[in-house]
Amino acid sequence: MNLRRQGSHYLVIGGLQYLVDWGVTVWLSYMGMVLEPANITGRVNGALLGYWLNGKFTFAGDDTAVGRVQLQRFALMWLCTTAASTAAVGAIDDVFGLKSAWLAKPLVEVMLGVIGFVLSRHWIYKR
Repeated sequence: MNLRRQGSHYLVIGGLQYLVDWGVTVWLSYMGMVLEPANITGRVNGALLGYWLNGKFTFAGDDTAVGRVQLQRFALMWLCTTAASTAAVGAIDDVFGLKSAWLAKPLVEVMLGVIGFVLSRHWIYKR
């Protein structure tokens, strides 16, 4: 697999995932939901989109699959990155307020996205 091709697809799909994630998080917290559960809900919605698209397009190849084992690996990574994301935006909310947490969320997600790319490329989607 070509790293440049994978990277560009991952960025486009990640952008779509992020828009869904961020939009759901902001909308639910604006509607009164506590930020942490709103963030988790947003990440679930983004993950549903990203797992399938990345498996079918970004990391598709003879040595990859989108199946039960890959979903389990993805779920483990997702749980860890969601815990990190939720802790980070929650801490920012506690110290700087909700609007600052909304603004900081993209930076948090970009950092976690780099980790997700490396794990996806070398572990999650491998047969």
